[in-house]
Amino acid sequence: MNTNKVYILEDRGLLYINGDDAKEFLQNIITNNIENVKEDNSSFSALLTPQGKYLYDFIIIKHKSGYLLDCEKKIIEDLFKQLNLYKLRSKVEILNLSNEFVIANLSKQKFLELENSKDEVGYTVKFREDPILLDPRSKDLGARLVINLEKLYLSLKKLGLEISDSNEYYNLSHELGIPQIDTKKLQDKIFGIECNIEELNGIDFKKGCYVGQENTARIKLKDKLNKRLFAIEILEGQINSEEITFESKNIGRLLINNKNPFALLKLDNKKFNFEINLKCGDAKIKVLKPRWF
Repeated sequence: MNTNKVYILEDRGLLYINGDDAKEFLQNIITNNIENVKEDNSSFSALLTPQGKYLYDFIIIKHKSGYLLDCEKKIIEDLFKQLNLYKLRSKVEILNLSNEFVIANLSKQKFLELENSKDEVGYTVKFREDPILLDPRSKDLGARLVINLEKLYLSLKKLGLEISDSNEYYNLSHELGIPQIDTKKLQDKIFGIECNIEELNGIDFKKGCYVGQENTARIKLKDKLNKRLFAIEILEGQINSEEITFESKNIGRLLINNKNPFALLKLDNKKFNFEINLKCGDAKIKVLKPRWF
């Protein structure tokens, strides 16, 4: 990632959770520990179904007296409604700030040039009172600036950054095995732990109960994780089926079919042969090996 490039992530949205019960409210429903979200540390987390299936993922950033949730903009209204269902009588206010704030991505190198920055996932500093954080999922994804639209261009100028095509950022995310576009296609089709949320620092197995905790813990403790979500690359042909095969044997299915596709694939004794070519309809594909595997 070029040091002076910045990507405006128009595909991302922001919710703001505020109120006397905001911390307890989030702690009771999300996969990660809200106690770790502080002024100088942000976290990745998810919201699951009661059965432990994936619903939403987001980055949580401490902001004033509440918390910002940085998530895919396509699902933000659904997430807003889901959070309100859980709110009940809690003293919590949930606001959609997507029309006022924007997420900009910059390189890790640029982040480390900032005063008081540290080379730690999730580490968060302020630039002109706005949070900049090293991505809590992977430092290779760079850093995220959360900023009001009115301040954006002056801050980018002060940082010496030039706006580049955000497709470069999403291609990198795909190479790293981190889905961020069309995540709604994963909903209720895959267990949260199969989405590699643990490897992306999004689950705290030592915290108390949360929605979907029982099945998530059972899969982990009984070593039942035999499928994972992986990024795939199309080598030739066209995808016209969800079924993925190797030597005519079904080994998985395509879940996200866009320019950065992802598939749920079976593991063989917790291993996967990334050297082989697979079939998906009329297409020949290969699976990209994430750096954490």
